[in-house]
Amino acid sequence: MIIWLFLVLASAAVAAPPPDAEIVYHDKVWDRAPHSAFTDLIRYHDRWFLAFREASTHVSGDGAIRILTSADFEHWQDAARITHAGGDLRDPKLSVAADRRLMLTTALAMPQPAAARFQSFAWFSADGREWSKPSAIGDPDVWIWRVQWQQDKGLAFGYGTGSRRFLRSYLTQSGSRFDTLSPFVLDADYPNETSVLFQQDGSALCLLRRDEGTRTAMLGKSRPPYRGWTWTDLGMRIGGPHMVKIPDGRIVAAVRLYNGRQRTALCWLDPSAGTLTEFLALPSGGDTSYAGLAFHDGLLHVSYYSSHESRTAIYLARVKVAPRK
Repeated sequence: MIIWLFLVLASAAVAAPPPDAEIVYHDKVWDRAPHSAFTDLIRYHDRWFLAFREASTHVSGDGAIRILTSADFEHWQDAARITHAGGDLRDPKLSVAADRRLMLTTALAMPQPAAARFQSFAWFSADGREWSKPSAIGDPDVWIWRVQWQQDKGLAFGYGTGSRRFLRSYLTQSGSRFDTLSPFVLDADYPNETSVLFQQDGSALCLLRRDEGTRTAMLGKSRPPYRGWTWTDLGMRIGGPHMVKIPDGRIVAAVRLYNGRQRTALCWLDPSAGTLTEFLALPSGGDTSYAGLAFHDGLLHVSYYSSHESRTAIYLARVKVAPRK
């Protein structure tokens, strides 16, 4: 009986499928501020750049943007600290603009009373250390979330922060001027945070967070000139969405998941099936999410923040993804 049980267990162990991914490097890179959060990550001029917000708390009036740089993803130096006298800087996003400069976008939360509560801004740099003066982009009280560039044009979504909650799309060529494509792409169930990914055929995908109604994520699809979108309900609640396509064609999405326990997770996004499937939970919990993603040297590189070790801090991971089955 004991031998039979051993053989059954051994057979089950052999038959168990290998994991979709494994973390091969993990580190806490920054916890010097009372609250460090809302990350983004990019590789630019053969260096890594990591941006995040430093502040007193998750929602406070003293947010500044810290930018770190590294040659190897493991040893980091201060590159810049960006502030704005007008209020609290939030949710930094990094991209490379059409003129090949590094572009930083954030939202500024302004003390009230004021003419507006929020205004999005852009900064530019040739080296990640010296940055231009800020340029106001988009519309007051429309929070531009992330700019995705394709050749010489950038596509972005912004969401209304006033009494009317809506999703608005923008097109930019300079990075300083944003022209409205569709003023009201969606206006139900509080659409807000987005990630855009261009496909080889020129079509675009949009992973969208919603915070009213069912609160479930949506996947949008569009073709040039990206004025009309079709949407599929993914049936899962998410936060802080970001997407990257890896070399074998699969799409990885980093999101905050709420089912079971709150965590930052990596998921497979299948646009054809309209599904989002978790394959790896990063060490995280509590106040967490807002990942940066980049695929380099055969590994997925991830930045994110979490409070699972008490102080809300910035974490990095390298993830080895198993080959497509």
